[in-house]
Amino acid sequence: MRTDLPAAVLWDMDGTLVDTEPFWQQAEEKLVTSFGGRWRAEDGLAQVGMSLWVSAEMLQAKGVPWDTARIIDYLQAEVMGRLAREVPWRPGARELLAELREAGVPTALVTMSMRPMAEQVAAAARRDGPIFDVIVTGSDVDQPKPHPEPYLRAMEQLGVRPDLSVAIEDSPPGLASAVTAGASAVGVPHTVDLPPGTGYVVWPTLAGRHIADLAALVPRDTEVEEELAS
Repeated sequence: MRTDLPAAVLWDMDGTLVDTEPFWQQAEEKLVTSFGGRWRAEDGLAQVGMSLWVSAEMLQAKGVPWDTARIIDYLQAEVMGRLAREVPWRPGARELLAELREAGVPTALVTMSMRPMAEQVAAAARRDGPIFDVIVTGSDVDQPKPHPEPYLRAMEQLGVRPDLSVAIEDSPPGLASAVTAGASAVGVPHTVDLPPGTGYVVWPTLAGRHIADLAALVPRDTEVEEELAS
């Protein structure tokens, strides 16, 4: 057992692994305006990192007369259609993922998008085999981000200690979820600013980042080191 690596690295999807936030915001604007409403850029930014149920409620408040399930199905179909044509990877994300897999570090995809879309992105990211050991989606949890349940569930399925794991996020709700779950966290800002905070660091980009950078965020497991040395 190597003690110089994170126990696991957990990835947010939208805005962190793939640049899909503009896809969501364009789909939301299209839907609201189709019913005569007005959708501002600030409305879209307010939903970054939140669950699709929250997004659906805001769209309803803007005049969309559909129920929540129909709104979510519509938004997901719009974004998945765009992803079928092109997957816009965030800088450095695929390279870091590949390095983690090469080193045998367990990985999880933890997203509040629904499972069909998460599996679509995971399939696009795969190399010689599945790139993620675990996928936790908005379909799988009772409490979405910023609640810690999504990350706690992923780490439980991986069988890893939160304090030896790292989460990568792009939004305040996602960082709150990861930090509250007990993981070290990296914020990589994209469509919204990430102010300095407790329990996470902010990197401008993942480009040029490596496993060693992630490992440096995790406290050394001295108990395991002593056991291996004995």
